[in-house]
Amino acid sequence: MNLSLICAMSENRVIGRNSALPWHLSGDLKYFRRTTMGNSIIMGRNTWESIGRVLPGRTNIVISRNTAYKAEGAKLVHSLEDAIKLAESIAVIDGSTEAFIIGGASLYNSALPLANRFHLTRVHGEVDGDTYLGEFDESQWQEISRDEYHKDESNDFDYSICLLERRQ
Repeated sequence: MNLSLICAMSENRVIGRNSALPWHLSGDLKYFRRTTMGNSIIMGRNTWESIGRVLPGRTNIVISRNTAYKAEGAKLVHSLEDAIKLAESIAVIDGSTEAFIIGGASLYNSALPLANRFHLTRVHGEVDGDTYLGEFDESQWQEISRDEYHKDESNDFDYSICLLERRQ
């Protein structure tokens, strides 16, 4: 099973503002849905609460250190390691091939050294925000594909959807 990050980031590394995406990119949202469908998605509690519901067609795994926390409709675990083990067990049963880290920032930073794929949407612009993706060594990653999109009535910015794989 591949462990992947899936994230959209502006040129100044912003990934969020006020617990939401600081842009609307219709094509990126469609890519997220299509790419994660049928797989496990792993998120922190804040990301879970910002989404506000189960994302259908995927196993939703929420990480919270609070053992009394309830995540209705999702699988609750208490560490990244437990989330990965659960996703691997589910993959054996349902045949899924990829588990996705979908946020937030601290979870991305913790999972980055473990991931072998990175679905990175590069938003071409600087954006105001309060949540940032940490620095990572891009030389450790090889770009496998890139699709370019342009600002229009459905997309606030020009952006590129890139698939990166960790170099061996």
